[in-house]
Amino acid sequence: MTGKAVAPWIRTRLRTAPGAAAALALLVLVTAWLAAAYPRGVDTYEDEGLRRTVASAPPGRTALQFTAGAPGLALPDDQRAAMVGPEPMRQRFDAVVRNVPAPLTSDPTQSTYGLRTTRKLPSDEPYLPRPNGLPPRFTVASQADLGSHSRLVSGRLPAGSADQKAAEAEVAVTVETAKSLDLRAGSVLHVTGIGRPPLAFKVTGVVEPLLPEAGYWSVLPALRTPQLLPASDDRDAPKYWHGGLLLAPTAAATLFATDGKPEMYVQLALQTTALTDRQLTAVKASLASVQSGPALSRLHTVYAASSSSYTELDQVLRSYQTVRDSIDPVVAVAGFGTATVAAVVLLMAGGLAASRRAAELALLRARGGALRQIAGRLLAESTVVVVPAAALGLLLAVLALPEGRFGPALAAATGVAALGCLALPVRAALTHRTVRSAAERADPVREKSSARRTVAELTLLALAVAAVFALRRRGTAGGPADALLSAAPVLVGVIAALVLIRLYPLPLRWAARPATRLRGTVGFLSLARAGRAPGGGALPLLALLTALTTAAFGGSVLAGSDDARDRAALYATGTDARIGSDLPLPGDLPGRVSRVPGVQGISPVSIEYSVPLPAGAGSGQGADGDEGEGENPGAIDRTTVAGVDPASYARLTAGTALGIDADRIKAPPGAPGKAVAPGKAVAPGKAVLPAIASPAVAHRLGKEPVTLHVAGKDLAVRVIAVQDRSAAVPQSDFLLLDTAGLGAKYATVLLVGGTSLDGKALREAAAGAHVSVALRSEVRQEYADSPLQTGAGHIYTAAVAAGAGLAALALLLSLLRGAPERSALLARLRTMGLTRRQGRSLLVLEALPSALLAGAGGALTGWASIALLAPGIDLAGLALANTGGLAPVGAELRADPTSLALPAVCVVLLAAGVAAAQAWWSGRLGTLTELRAGDAR
Repeated sequence: MTGKAVAPWIRTRLRTAPGAAAALALLVLVTAWLAAAYPRGVDTYEDEGLRRTVASAPPGRTALQFTAGAPGLALPDDQRAAMVGPEPMRQRFDAVVRNVPAPLTSDPTQSTYGLRTTRKLPSDEPYLPRPNGLPPRFTVASQADLGSHSRLVSGRLPAGSADQKAAEAEVAVTVETAKSLDLRAGSVLHVTGIGRPPLAFKVTGVVEPLLPEAGYWSVLPALRTPQLLPASDDRDAPKYWHGGLLLAPTAAATLFATDGKPEMYVQLALQTTALTDRQLTAVKASLASVQSGPALSRLHTVYAASSSSYTELDQVLRSYQTVRDSIDPVVAVAGFGTATVAAVVLLMAGGLAASRRAAELALLRARGGALRQIAGRLLAESTVVVVPAAALGLLLAVLALPEGRFGPALAAATGVAALGCLALPVRAALTHRTVRSAAERADPVREKSSARRTVAELTLLALAVAAVFALRRRGTAGGPADALLSAAPVLVGVIAALVLIRLYPLPLRWAARPATRLRGTVGFLSLARAGRAPGGGALPLLALLTALTTAAFGGSVLAGSDDARDRAALYATGTDARIGSDLPLPGDLPGRVSRVPGVQGISPVSIEYSVPLPAGAGSGQGADGDEGEGENPGAIDRTTVAGVDPASYARLTAGTALGIDADRIKAPPGAPGKAVAPGKAVAPGKAVLPAIASPAVAHRLGKEPVTLHVAGKDLAVRVIAVQDRSAAVPQSDFLLLDTAGLGAKYATVLLVGGTSLDGKALREAAAGAHVSVALRSEVRQEYADSPLQTGAGHIYTAAVAAGAGLAALALLLSLLRGAPERSALLARLRTMGLTRRQGRSLLVLEALPSALLAGAGGALTGWASIALLAPGIDLAGLALANTGGLAPVGAELRADPTSLALPAVCVVLLAAGVAAAQAWWSGRLGTLTELRAGDAR
């Protein structure tokens, strides 16, 4: 007689073990959420970093600029004037906008066009300021839509039409131009005409830009803010004012009558709010088309035959890509490590479920159950729990991170779901391939490896060696992330785990022999149990070592990034704060600054730039015969000389990489010496000033005394020490002298030391002195103030934390697998007289060998992976923003002791704590209950 089953398999199993099903669902939910959030988080910070990079660049670099020569050179004046009228110019502008290839999109609110002069027009009006006796020069532009981008402060906007024959044209100026050049409504500026009397530009109004930093005003900043420019390339050349005049579009033709060589122009500000990293390749292709491709060819037809384009957006994108490519491989290390630990935890969860149900599955096989049928039912049982949990994790990741691609997140969540579904049936199928009454006992001490295992381990070893070799040779700064290179630390951890698993029986055997001679039984029993406890085999140790290696590596990466930022900020300012000026500082400024809360010390510095060095003065060696770090002695002929107070300077720089010995550079009695001819040897008996120099300067001057012309006098100096950088002159080559020997009468820089300095208070104290104030804390924040760096740091921290949490879970799963048997063992031993204290000691000592092995092995593996991979890891991109990926200091990877020791100690403490907690809980239950619940026979 046949009939239906009384109850369906899946419903029965879920009702029988709801706690196990809920735990599996929670594990899959969290794992799927982490897996789906990782690629979306990477996409988010990369997109924000790209937008910030483009938005923070000057508009003159990111705008698309199209220019063409003055139209109609062979046409009559009236026809030429008509060609640059408002409507024809608007039509050309619209044609340019339509022919810009996607995905480039112009921002109509900040884009503009017009006719402008390319040669500056001088105006010799007597009321105009002349800093060095040179008259101001002007750029004149008929920029469209002036009224929409400015607020009228006085007068009115320029209007009225004018052509080449007009005697006067109306212009407007900005508030800053009017203030700097003493202009107002009604002012008249005359410029030279071509074959005609001078042309008069009458200022009819003064306007204030609504968005002065936006593209409309900043592509050609002279129209907004006048500039003091040198008349030649000479450093000491006289300077003149360069300002901008905003001409009415209806009077653009008047520029044809000047010597300004006018040209038509279009400025297209680009929309960047929707720009994504995935569009980077298409954007670069569009830029290439605009610069020298099909798009430019079309512009020759629709705009002008002589049209050309210019933009530096491709360089901006290239700088972003350089930083991104140096960050991605480092971040991928954390991703690979966490993914490996997560996969191991899912496999351990399946193994735990299979071991708990070993008797049930063995009975099914013994009663004729087909292996395929049993695996299918287990798969269906797991699918009902795993798939909804993975889908919910994916949904939570999408809601938490709304930006980013959905495809990679879906693939990651699907992988988690597949592994969660297959872990139990595959493990059960492998365990119960043959029919048997019960599962064999796992015994690491007596377990022998198979040939297949050896081949697999050797394959992983070959992959690890190849990854390490490739990473050391190519490095992370050579291109985008590579899976093999990023997996190198994980592969090192896996190989270490496999080695430790093979070595694990040896220390247990060595320790078990003397333990047999001890009077108590706890030590021998704990060691014997450690070698035979069903903890899951190699998976727990693999998870722990991978997580510990990733945590140690990640902690060292984050610590190295922080250290690089600290050193970069120190090298930028020299001390905690720097107050500097090109002019002499007021005499009362040190007193005002010293009264600012938090200031603990001040050191005045007198700096003189571009001091000529004697030709052929040195022997090519620095102080004490040191070579000049590979510098060419002919590559530097000038340097910066800084006079410092040795005592205060040494106090402020003590304990940093810029510190000096104050006694070594103190000026000797009688300095400065009597003047001698520059470049000649110093006569015996003359006072020679000791100096500290940068490697290039030391290489040039050599180790013998030479004479330099500094501070208006000739001084004899000798390099007595070489230092890569100095606090006085942190950004260039230098020569450090004692101010007393230099004879400087005033300071140009104040170095300030202190804790928790208030930048606002310092700037208020220095107000009115025309100085710049830089704080080391603010500079350090600027290095980290980038979505690319901060986002990558957060992703890395989260990945390492998730890996550590999953590793702790792996340890708990390993201990839970043998928990019933341990509880039963304690109950049996209590019937034989074992005390509660001895029971706790037994479980703790049983858990310690594997925990100590994992902790010590993880710390050692982390240190070894850092030592092996450090030459190929570049932290500059991750550590420093606003440097184009080029670090001002070395940003190398170093082992961080805290990151190595703390995770290892936590593993040991967690294992001991769980074992002690189990012993305590078992002691509260009755012996009979424990014997029945833990009987696995």
